[in-house]
Amino acid sequence: MLYWLYEQLAGGTHVPVLNLLKYLTFRTGMALFTAQLVVVLLGSRFIRYMRVVQGKGQPIRKEGVERHVIEKAGTPTMGGVMILAGLLVGTLLWADLSNVYIWAILLVTAGYGALGFLDDYAKVTRQTTDGISGRLRILLEVAIAVAAILLIILFGNAPPEAPELSTSVAFPLFKELLLNIGWFYLAFGAFVIVGAGNGVNFTDGLDGLAIVPVMIAAAAFGFIAYLVGNYVFSQYLQLHFVPGVGEAAVYCGAMIGAGLGFLWYNAPPARIFMGDTGSLALGGGIGAVAVATKHEIVLALVGGLFVVETLSVMIQVVYFKLTGKRVFLMAPIHHHFEKLGWSESTVVIRFWIISMMLALLGLATLKLR
Repeated sequence: MLYWLYEQLAGGTHVPVLNLLKYLTFRTGMALFTAQLVVVLLGSRFIRYMRVVQGKGQPIRKEGVERHVIEKAGTPTMGGVMILAGLLVGTLLWADLSNVYIWAILLVTAGYGALGFLDDYAKVTRQTTDGISGRLRILLEVAIAVAAILLIILFGNAPPEAPELSTSVAFPLFKELLLNIGWFYLAFGAFVIVGAGNGVNFTDGLDGLAIVPVMIAAAAFGFIAYLVGNYVFSQYLQLHFVPGVGEAAVYCGAMIGAGLGFLWYNAPPARIFMGDTGSLALGGGIGAVAVATKHEIVLALVGGLFVVETLSVMIQVVYFKLTGKRVFLMAPIHHHFEKLGWSESTVVIRFWIISMMLALLGLATLKLR
């Protein structure tokens, strides 16, 4: 919105200080600050309200880690509403709202946030760990992802030298390799976005466990978006240039700020959980940024922690159905380590470290060509 104001005032000639708004780095930093401020200011009041409205709070799995039933009982959920408030305000205030990539990413974020809210609402009102139908949720997730990808394909800015870029898969480590899969890209892109959303959802099981890796991934993809959207930097690094996608850095900045604000209340012991409202929205948003920047495969490395958490659930379910036995003491895998005797803080901090290492490896692919 403020960028529109800058453009309306003839590039800041009437109000010179508005010239700052033409700098993507400035607007990204301000989006971060704004989102964090919104969440911190909103937090205490929102948590008190949720405690009154929800009563017993988020249902805790009785078959899970025993101490969770005692320590986490009564903690309210839907903290994702706080995160989304900061994320949306920060993005809408500081991003270029004429940019199609911003609207495609926000479509996924808001749509997945709404789905997560419905799931959290069903769990709280029924006091069960089962929300809305899993099949229905996946179907709606795919529909939202496909709609966002269509926006990018139809209205995105493919460079003249690579008009097929919007329906192609780019491969890290190879500077020229593009695989144009045509309209099959809708399925591939939806797989990336849906997978990212549910990966963060599976990771969200301990205080602070999901939000910090989300911020790390957002920082990595904010940097990627800035480079890919800049012609000079993308040519120097031999990346596929995507005109206009640099604006996604503002969104990523807002995600980091909203995450920092939420961590203020979610640090152990958590006063509120993000719930599916937050985890689905944040994961889906990161997936959408990966699709927009043509770094879908790099997401599997930067978000490797989310991949491992998802695989642990899939392996556990399939192996149990085939043999009646379990591979892990409990899935997702962070609960397996708790069952082994690791303290919650040990699991969380070690997973943060792993997430940081994976993000650095993902960023390293930008130079290795």
